Amino acid sequence: MIDDLYSAKLLKLAANLPRVGRLDAPDASVEKVAKLCGSRVLVDVKVEDGVVADFAQEVKACALGQAAASVLGAHVIGATLPELEVARDQFRAMLKEGGSPPDGRFSDLEMLAPVKDYPARHASTLLAFEAVTEAVRQATARTSPAGAA
Repeated sequence: MIDDLYSAKLLKLAANLPRVGRLDAPDASVEKVAKLCGSRVLVDVKVEDGVVADFAQEVKACALGQAAASVLGAHVIGATLPELEVARDQFRAMLKEGGSPPDGRFSDLEMLAPVKDYPARHASTLLAFEAVTEAVRQATARTSPAGAA
């Protein structure tokens, strides 16, 4: 069972995080921490016309959290807030309710389906998607005409 959880593909993703670091002038930054294990994800985003134009992340998490952040980092550019929210919600449902994996650009999260059997790992696995949706929501509010001061 543990071999299903930590597959070679998952470990490779965890070891090769894309878009690591910080942005110079992000539209929003959000940090999320998993209280149970202390995993931490900090994301920076730039949003233009409702679309993620740039992204960076600092990830201090287990291999599961790193793998999810790797999928996010590889596919987040060009994503909209609604698309990210759907992916986050599908990902959460996959882990917590045995739902279908996310589709579209984040379909690689399917490899994390075995995490559903380890509830203590859910929070750390979801961190990157929780952080990015909040950051894009904040950035969109700041950069939209209605949110401009």
